[in-house]
Amino acid sequence: MKVLIIGSGGREHVLAWKVSRSPLLKKLYAAPGNAGIAEIAECVEIQPDNIQGLAEFALKEGIDLTIVGPEAPLVMGICNIFRQKGLRIFGPDKDSARLEGSKAYAKELMHKFSIPTAQFETFSTVNEAKHYAIEAEMPVVIKADGLAAGKGVVICLSSQEAVETLNRMMIDNVFGEAGRKVVIEELLEGEELSILALTDGERVIPLASSQDHKRAYDNDRGPNTGGMGAYSPCPQISIDKLNELIDLTVKPMINGLAQQGRPYKGLLYAGLMLTNKGPFVLEYNCRFGDPEAQVVLPRLKTDLLLVMTEIANGKLQTESLEWLDKASVGIVLASGGYPGVYEKGFRIAGLESIKTTEDILVFHSGSNRSSNGDIVTSGGRVLTVVGLGETLRAAHDKAYQGAAKVRFEYSFYRRDIARRALEVLR
Repeated sequence: MKVLIIGSGGREHVLAWKVSRSPLLKKLYAAPGNAGIAEIAECVEIQPDNIQGLAEFALKEGIDLTIVGPEAPLVMGICNIFRQKGLRIFGPDKDSARLEGSKAYAKELMHKFSIPTAQFETFSTVNEAKHYAIEAEMPVVIKADGLAAGKGVVICLSSQEAVETLNRMMIDNVFGEAGRKVVIEELLEGEELSILALTDGERVIPLASSQDHKRAYDNDRGPNTGGMGAYSPCPQISIDKLNELIDLTVKPMINGLAQQGRPYKGLLYAGLMLTNKGPFVLEYNCRFGDPEAQVVLPRLKTDLLLVMTEIANGKLQTESLEWLDKASVGIVLASGGYPGVYEKGFRIAGLESIKTTEDILVFHSGSNRSSNGDIVTSGGRVLTVVGLGETLRAAHDKAYQGAAKVRFEYSFYRRDIARRALEVLR
């Protein structure tokens, strides 16, 4: 098979790495890819939002399957356009991708399908939103309705902070069109959990559990990011508990959309909060999480390309997924200043020293190769260093062993990834 992977982040690197190990693969392309992906795939300079250019490339090269990594092209309707041209593609159509493209739409469907979620209100005018926020019991969570690269969620501890956040989103347009509408909801407290499931619109197969770490700094301080690290599996979630959560939060959405004649096909990601009142859905995403994919997919024994092809063909035939009996921990190395302003172009050192180290993997998120051949930084999240181990502690130690060997100017990473899980195990 000839396969095209769309995107340039760590999620796309681990997808390319996993697909490259399939016996079904004949040739792998990535658009646009990054310095890490370029070592296992042919990278082509087509951006993910250039849907027409991607379709023309797929037709010209006879691509058998296209795998969409980031959310933006899915929300733009890339799957609809590819399928209209007779091209096989893995991912939900434009209508289904609204689950991630509009938080207000997703919350309305959760309410309609009786899926547990936080109490919420949606606002399109800033004055109405401010009035509600001033009267609301604090703290609250304010979410930009549209896509904001994982940064459009703000926890507000006071009415003043809520008003300032609404001004930034709805008047200053810090998130552009994404912040023209907002969702204000109650703050849920507990443990966050990421659940990913593959579906053909009828059958649902869960992937292993994982937990992301969203805040920029240790002890969950600082602004929200796209994700600073993750681990898998979650020790507090048994297989039976995972299936219960799938039945409560994923299947009702899949079944509800199917009953409306709008089957969801691809991967559905549910971000959950496990509270003392039970699990609640924080959000749905229509693609693999990043950095969750970097810790989940290295544990997968089943041929991912085969399963994706089955879904793209319309019928999931694989009965279940097989997993390595290992844990994994991923540490995101970020550019100084992220998730705010940061500089690019710094040489990344130390990659060669861990390339052959057993049970340490490196997935590139924001990297390029310079004109003199050096690998340099090109994004906020630069690398995810993943450790594998027989235990979560062993995986944790491997990940931090690898992260300590990689260096670039102004880099930083969290030192407490998986800490709470290790405390649970103790």
